[in-house]
Amino acid sequence: MTDTRQPLTDVGLDQVTELAAQLRVDSIRSSTSAGSGHPTSSMSAADLLAVLVTRHLRYDWDQPRADTNDHLIFSKGHASPLLYAVYKAVGVISDDELVSGYRRFGSRLQGHPTPVLPWVDVATGSLGQGLPDGVGVALAGKYLDELPYRVWVLCGDSELAEGSVWEALDKASHYRLGNLVAVIDVNRLGQRGPTELEWDLDAYARRAEAFGAAVITVDGHDVQAIDRAFRAAGAGGDQPTVILAKTIKGKGFSEIEDHEGWHGKALPPDLAERALAELGGERDLLVRGPVPASGSSPAMRPVSAQKPTYQLGEKVATRKAYGEALKWLGATRPRVVAMDGEVSNSTHAAEFAHAYPDRYFEMYIAEQQLVASAVGLSVRHYVPFASTFAAFFTRAYDFIRMAAISAANIRLVGSHAGVEIGADGPSQMALEDLAMMRAVQGSTVLYPCDGPSTVALIEEMAGRSGVSYLRTTRGGYPTLYSEDDEFPIGGAKVLRSDEDDAVTLIGAGVTLHECLAAADELARAGIAARVIDLYSIKPVDTETLLAAADATQGRIVVSEDHHPEGGLGSAVADALLAAGLSPLRMKHLAVRELPGSGTAPELLDAAGISASHIAAAARALLA
Repeated sequence: MTDTRQPLTDVGLDQVTELAAQLRVDSIRSSTSAGSGHPTSSMSAADLLAVLVTRHLRYDWDQPRADTNDHLIFSKGHASPLLYAVYKAVGVISDDELVSGYRRFGSRLQGHPTPVLPWVDVATGSLGQGLPDGVGVALAGKYLDELPYRVWVLCGDSELAEGSVWEALDKASHYRLGNLVAVIDVNRLGQRGPTELEWDLDAYARRAEAFGAAVITVDGHDVQAIDRAFRAAGAGGDQPTVILAKTIKGKGFSEIEDHEGWHGKALPPDLAERALAELGGERDLLVRGPVPASGSSPAMRPVSAQKPTYQLGEKVATRKAYGEALKWLGATRPRVVAMDGEVSNSTHAAEFAHAYPDRYFEMYIAEQQLVASAVGLSVRHYVPFASTFAAFFTRAYDFIRMAAISAANIRLVGSHAGVEIGADGPSQMALEDLAMMRAVQGSTVLYPCDGPSTVALIEEMAGRSGVSYLRTTRGGYPTLYSEDDEFPIGGAKVLRSDEDDAVTLIGAGVTLHECLAAADELARAGIAARVIDLYSIKPVDTETLLAAADATQGRIVVSEDHHPEGGLGSAVADALLAAGLSPLRMKHLAVRELPGSGTAPELLDAAGISASHIAAAARALLA
């Protein structure tokens, strides 16, 4: 605790009013000192936070990772001056850090909150994500931890235009998450002017009720009314609660209250001085609210289970191997949980769902909530695997991007990738997934070619930090490896190698099998080809690539069932160019035209990524 004074713990409503004024003053001080920030968005919610933190949020500020703590998520992350002012008020940061550190280089008090602060569960700032993440935390609390903590999410009214908010409320109602409370700061004004519904609380209420929430409307500046609303919301039940608080943006300083043009603007020093005078000047209250009762989650013990195995040559779809691997992990690692976007019979997540229904959460066709639930479950230290068709993760990409900023440990599995899926056509073909996943900060991107490599990589992912992604294939392909083969992340496998190798063929997943067939074709013509299974696309095995390039005088053919930008070919070229390889003579085969329907062999050949095209590219390099 930064402040060594004894905090006030039995806080009356008169003191709550003083605390709210302090929160407003400190929001202005920090943002004016920084020269940027969102003081007016903070001032509108100050009364709400003053009541919540002192009288309803059960939280041990000295033990932020305590299992029984409530969770507070600022979905309106731009109101970070308010959140950091709360941290000062409870004594976990100093006034100097608040005023001199906010938004500064190297400071943990960033413009929008991130988990670099131990009291922050998830990064926010991309609106519409805090409540979906909160659903994941609440799922853990009700169904896995079986602990009475509540999840309080502060939302802005502007973000209620985001569809992800309504996905969250829908799933919260479906799963009867009475431990979830969304507090909506309805201050009427967005960034460029009024919000869509302004102060029409009845319209907001009808929408929230239609999605199954219990709705409470309240004057967001009446601390007695707020106190009653929070008490009712925290009473439990089987419905999520939405508290619609009518507030005034910039509340407390009459010169800017409910005025347009002040969103995201720090008050200049002269105006800040007048604001502080109107608010009664600086205060230095030190408060603490209720602490949670002690408790612990049910014991989770591993059980022995048979690891999936496959016979050499046996045709297995890697999506099926994923389901079998996940089921096995569910036994040996009881903190593994799974969720899917209503395609579990295709992704084979259904195998886990049938074996462990208490650890499986169906998210239906709501991919944003699918990823957000994984993030929320990771907050509670579970090991989430989320699966859907690889193409549909594009809809949730901002959630994946923010998961990395949250330092969340989530595992995503995308099936039905590339033109290989066949007759379903281009709307179902993920041809950009490797690129978008490689672009995520600190991500891991994997693409196995058979059953044993899939099982091994799923096991690796379970212990992997950050955002990891595994691409699976629809069709069945021959088993190349045994269960004894190891597949470390960042590695690669050399399947064909000879001292006379003239060219290197690189594939992953389906195109690895095409590379092997191309090597056979070249061998019949007297050309030796090295074949590399680049199952780890990020991080990539630069050492193996360099050795191959050196052995084959820089002659490399890369074939991928993906668009040319950002995928396997880019990973290879980036690694070799960064290593300073010269010369590099690379042929890059990828899906460059819009595909249609057809059989897998027809589409692979039409895209120019089949064995015959790989062999032709190799011959061209040698010509």
